[in-house]
Amino acid sequence: MGELDTREWLLTNGLGSFASGTVSDVRTRTYHGWLFAATCPPSGRTLLMSHLEASLELPSRAIALGTNFWASGEIEPRGYKFLSSFDLNPVPQWIWGEEDWQLSRQIFMPYGLQAGEEKVENFADSILNTHQTPFRDRVLIQYRYQGSNTAVLRLRLLIGDRDFHHQQKESSQLQFSQQLQKGQLCLQSNNAGELGTPWHLRWSKGTYQNEGIWYWNYALPEETRRGLCDKEDLYSPGYLSVALESGDTVTIEAQLGFCDKSNIALNCESFNREVLAEEKRLSEIFGWEGDRRIGGWGNDLEQFTTSNSSLLTSSPSLPPKDVIWKKLLRASDQFIVHRTSINGPTVIAGYHWFNDWGRDTLIALPGLAIVPQRFEIAKGLLRTFGHYCRQGLIPNAFPDAGGEPFYNSIDATLWWIETLGLYLEATQDWEFLAEQYPVVRNIYKALVGGTNYKITVDSTDGLLSWDAPGVALTWMDALVEGVPITPRRGKPVEINALWYSALCWASRWAEILSEQDFSEEGMRLANQAGRYNQQAQQVKRSLQKFWNPKDSYLYDTIEPDDRRNAQIRPNAVLALSLSHCGFGAKQGYQVLERASKTLLTPYGLRSLEPSDPQYIGKYIGSAATRDAAYHQGTVWSWLIGPFIRAWQRFHSYEALPFDWEPLMQHFLSDACLGSISEIFDGDEPHQPKGAVAQAWSVAEAIRHYQGS
Repeated sequence: MGELDTREWLLTNGLGSFASGTVSDVRTRTYHGWLFAATCPPSGRTLLMSHLEASLELPSRAIALGTNFWASGEIEPRGYKFLSSFDLNPVPQWIWGEEDWQLSRQIFMPYGLQAGEEKVENFADSILNTHQTPFRDRVLIQYRYQGSNTAVLRLRLLIGDRDFHHQQKESSQLQFSQQLQKGQLCLQSNNAGELGTPWHLRWSKGTYQNEGIWYWNYALPEETRRGLCDKEDLYSPGYLSVALESGDTVTIEAQLGFCDKSNIALNCESFNREVLAEEKRLSEIFGWEGDRRIGGWGNDLEQFTTSNSSLLTSSPSLPPKDVIWKKLLRASDQFIVHRTSINGPTVIAGYHWFNDWGRDTLIALPGLAIVPQRFEIAKGLLRTFGHYCRQGLIPNAFPDAGGEPFYNSIDATLWWIETLGLYLEATQDWEFLAEQYPVVRNIYKALVGGTNYKITVDSTDGLLSWDAPGVALTWMDALVEGVPITPRRGKPVEINALWYSALCWASRWAEILSEQDFSEEGMRLANQAGRYNQQAQQVKRSLQKFWNPKDSYLYDTIEPDDRRNAQIRPNAVLALSLSHCGFGAKQGYQVLERASKTLLTPYGLRSLEPSDPQYIGKYIGSAATRDAAYHQGTVWSWLIGPFIRAWQRFHSYEALPFDWEPLMQHFLSDACLGSISEIFDGDEPHQPKGAVAQAWSVAEAIRHYQGS
């Protein structure tokens, strides 16, 4: 595996569906495949099409272009040895070749939410007919041949029908039906009498041969590293043979639903039109100008080249800042998706395995939607979360279909208020404030009066506390065998900093609304503004309980028995970074001095200082071992945003002790190309770990990179 480039690529379509793989074209994860369709957007993600195993038949020889890991330890075939280049933009493209031939392949996933369509009554039924739904889950693949001789391209189809978290195994009960029509093939699984997801394959030219066969024991080495199941069986219903003269192309489409009867053209021109349509969509969203190259990226973006068995390499120099900015915006769009259960937008926390989470969405929202001025997206998300506020709590997750959302966090509510404040400051949308102010009022009443998990405001000091054993309600929420690793019960520092900021926002909003209302209600609002302000001042005084003069840092938590947790964690930095800060200049300065020396890395902040006895410097091993390290030293890249905001507040006349180049090199040419990983090892060299593309990681870079 050492000679293979296993950096990853990712395509998404705004529905939660995705396609993903590696630069060298070998699958290393359960989550690698060309069509993971979200059958109940953004959930129900199901592997339908794994890949096409390609071979090129020339007059003198046949060349296998695929690359596979097998459970035996073999790598067979070794098509990567013919791989000469990989280019990420405008769409992922591989080129294999020798002196007398060259074959390129492009993969593209069109945006799935159709223009002018917003609602579907029954998505599960609508996938049976692709023209009755506003959603279209598709992936397009195009091959182009150049050579001195006529060649035959043989493409063997490898498929599945499984949840995206689990591997497929051959079983006598698992069968795949196929119905061949002119230029297309309809496929559907039958597992012990239960019909699977229907989908179909179309092609622009070629002859399909039915030849059903199972391929056993594909190995998935990234899953081996993660201590998870690491073997899979894939089914091949048959193969497509295409005779190609030099310059010929063949275009293939895999799409959710039964066969397409529209006879829409499928060729090189239609492929390019789809790519241009996506560029136009992004240009309209972000307001950038396209150029003459499909995708609008010119020649400034990275290209990865190789010769035979050498590793693919990338340019060490960064492209111009405006190019990186466009790439960050493009990356941000991958996380914004449609959720059918709420009929509105949501944010995928990370790829490949996360769904949408309330806390992550609200933290990421300023970078994903407010800074790029996607205000309708921000407003829609804030409205949705406000609508589902129950007992003063904002949902941390929505169910896939029906039922009540999950209310298992203390901070999602407070992040909702903080993000609402940022949205209102950016838009001056006081009508929306008037609409959402009752939610703010209900949150205040619930927190002061007490709500789930014994969340309440301590009447003696005004601080917000909680005390529910066996759960983890802050962002440090890892559990091992049901036991929280960092329970943080009591009064966490960033929670109370958020509470202080929320009271400041509420006071300002009540005052704004009172000035617009000359009735008795206006007087009530003015009185509320005064009470919020009075309580905010009490909380500000009580925040001094978090000051640890011994370490010149903030205690992480005041526990239910009033003990102070003196661990050096980034939550103190979070507390300094909010719109309203309750700590003084000297304290903020000292906290950041310590954080910059012990927590700051080139990729974000460590979750625990290395000198702490509980520090774990590498995020490796089984799921339980990794979960135990998740918040015990692991670097979180999203925390660079709060660090920068806090530094700008308390060290405004000093240079920021952070160089963007390593993180941007990672963004451009490491892990998932064109995105930012969730976490990194706490120890050098800070290897990227966790999800390869994380929403709040990209979002915080967007908030600060352009102004750096």
